[in-house]
Amino acid sequence: MKSTEIPAAAASAAALTEHPESGHGHVPRPFRERYALALANPRLSRNLTTFQRAWREARAVAVSEIEFDDLRTRLKEVKSGVVADLDGHLRRFRTAAEAAGATVHLARDAAEAIAIVGRLARERGVEVVAKSKSMVTEEIDLNHELASAGVETVETDLGEWIVQLRAERPSHMVMPAVHLARQEVGEVFEEALGRPVSREDIGEQVRVARDELRKVFFAAGMGVTGANALIAESGTVMMVTNEGNGRLCSSLPPLHVVLAGIEKLVPTFEDAVTQLRLLARSGTAQRLTSYSTFITGPTSGHEMHIVLVDNGRRAMAARPEFSEALHCIRCAACANVCPPYREVGGHVFGHVYTGAIGLVVTPFHHGLDAAAGPQSLCLSCNACETVCPVGIPLPRQILDVRSMVVEQKGLPVAKRIGLGAYARPRTADLLFRIARQAQMPLTRGGAFVRARRLPILRRQTRWRSLPAVARRPLRDRVRQEAGTAAERPIVPNKAAGMSVALFPGCMTERLYPEQGEAIRFVLRGLGVRVVTPPALHCCGLPAVNSGDERHARWMARRTITALSRAEADLVVSGSASCVATLTQDYAHLFRDEPAWRSRAETLAARVRDFTSFLTDVADLESGVLAGEPGEAVAYHDSCQGLNALGLREEPRRLLRDVLGQEVRELSESSLCCGFGGSFSFEYPEVAERLLDRKLDDAEATGAPVLVTDNQGCILHLRGGCDAARRPLRVRHLAELVAQRMRDRDEAEGSPA
Repeated sequence: MKSTEIPAAAASAAALTEHPESGHGHVPRPFRERYALALANPRLSRNLTTFQRAWREARAVAVSEIEFDDLRTRLKEVKSGVVADLDGHLRRFRTAAEAAGATVHLARDAAEAIAIVGRLARERGVEVVAKSKSMVTEEIDLNHELASAGVETVETDLGEWIVQLRAERPSHMVMPAVHLARQEVGEVFEEALGRPVSREDIGEQVRVARDELRKVFFAAGMGVTGANALIAESGTVMMVTNEGNGRLCSSLPPLHVVLAGIEKLVPTFEDAVTQLRLLARSGTAQRLTSYSTFITGPTSGHEMHIVLVDNGRRAMAARPEFSEALHCIRCAACANVCPPYREVGGHVFGHVYTGAIGLVVTPFHHGLDAAAGPQSLCLSCNACETVCPVGIPLPRQILDVRSMVVEQKGLPVAKRIGLGAYARPRTADLLFRIARQAQMPLTRGGAFVRARRLPILRRQTRWRSLPAVARRPLRDRVRQEAGTAAERPIVPNKAAGMSVALFPGCMTERLYPEQGEAIRFVLRGLGVRVVTPPALHCCGLPAVNSGDERHARWMARRTITALSRAEADLVVSGSASCVATLTQDYAHLFRDEPAWRSRAETLAARVRDFTSFLTDVADLESGVLAGEPGEAVAYHDSCQGLNALGLREEPRRLLRDVLGQEVRELSESSLCCGFGGSFSFEYPEVAERLLDRKLDDAEATGAPVLVTDNQGCILHLRGGCDAARRPLRVRHLAELVAQRMRDRDEAEGSPA
């Protein structure tokens, strides 16, 4: 059997990634077609959910054994130094590798890399290539190009061989066939080999693959491998695998060819070992993989050629926004925590490189068109950055790619008009006033828009009711209180006497003004003078997340100006998303405007989220707002609160220690609820799945109340509860604190 033949039973599986009319098994279908096909495959989501849950638990154990943050900082510094001096490290590596007997080639692009390998195969009369796992060979489409020259390439990594038999790309950078269940693998093997193969016994499947692939190593005239690191001081190739195939590919065939990106360079063996300590823990949740191989020069009597590929990497290095993407060690941890990846898989989410890093590097390797569709699947949950072993700011970089897409292709018409109108406060205010009247037939005076039978709205409201626009926005409710002096504190705290400018955020302002009132009540109850700066509108987050930098900067300037004029010690907001925008996004948004960047950084130093203001600034003591034992609560970590602001213990300390609440943990408290701003409107199918997981998880705790710190999550979770008639009540943390403070106030008879 030729391993590149596609079994009949696997032909339908190839439909996800293949254009049947193209004659090229690796030309992807249009993004939206891939998305629809993935949604129609319920087994895909089950397989990836099982994998992600198991990986999270195992990784937590593996990472706990090391000083993860210290090692990450060390490796990041090493990789930054390499990117800053690529040519110098390349020269050192090439000199050392050639002194050890290897031949080093530099390839500017995919075509040049293919030409080098093709020439070597042709000159040596190679008919069969045994290939170990290598993402660079996928990047340049080496297998297909060699096949067109009459050279058969056989993938000898088990996962790679499985997807090769299915005529697919790998769906994951480390575990190429992670999207498949053992039953599917057994079916592929049975069809490919023409004999029965167990669909349940994984051990038997591995033995079958081993027997079939063993002969390839001895027949191959060329062995191709990748490299996890290239050690400049010695010219050594470091290769990390969990199967022995990498060592066989590099030592048995008479010609060994290494293909690696130029960013894989590290200066020393010590740096390579630092990478080793992080790589396996981040990739497969192991201390070390089964085989860590260091190759310096060729096997005696053999040839070794090292092809170092640029293919857009220098262009990445030249752009400060993207240079850190070259730090990537290809562990794929970013895919292992990605919520949309869990639901639709790597073939939809990536082009060749999958996961969050794939969305960043794809435009540089394959052009912007290849990334334009998949990048929109990112819901900006920031989970990828938290697990990245080299601290790549992936969420920010994905938004930069999104901005590139918008700049070149523009926004969809409806979104462009909507963001343009929303950027203008007077226009937005008029539209909200119109919406308050227009919603009446759908809300009947209630809190939700329920339009499950209307064709236009059904896709959005069938599974999640939408919030009604408040009859009176927050600014109208508190206008008479603007600038009022602080009153005697209800509880002792360290913030008494301070002045605070409240930034409510547009969702609090227009949809949940009662939450803004709760925040004001708590702040004043602490003895804080609360001011409401005039001319506040929106921080610009919707535009930032949409890649609309023009309107984002417009709104950011307005917000910075308004808050800078406020006579207050600090700025406080009850929206974790708004705080992340003010403290993190603004500086990047004005990266090319020094004056505005300076103003943004000055503002950021004064901004606090409501939760950490209570725990760190006011420093509320344990039990100070404890009352009669109330209902148990479950806490949902909003993505911006947890992943962007680092809030984990703070809200729990408030609930458990300060309020005396029983807090029950969700099994996946850090998993995104699926809102993601406009994401849930553009991809309601994925958003619904994530929402159902979150609400099922919350209900499993038995707590009747679900608490969080972000209005976007509240919109999503409350709407899901209403649509499904779940009894779970969703509340903002400030509402619980305000209620306890009112109880304390009434008990002591001192009005706030």
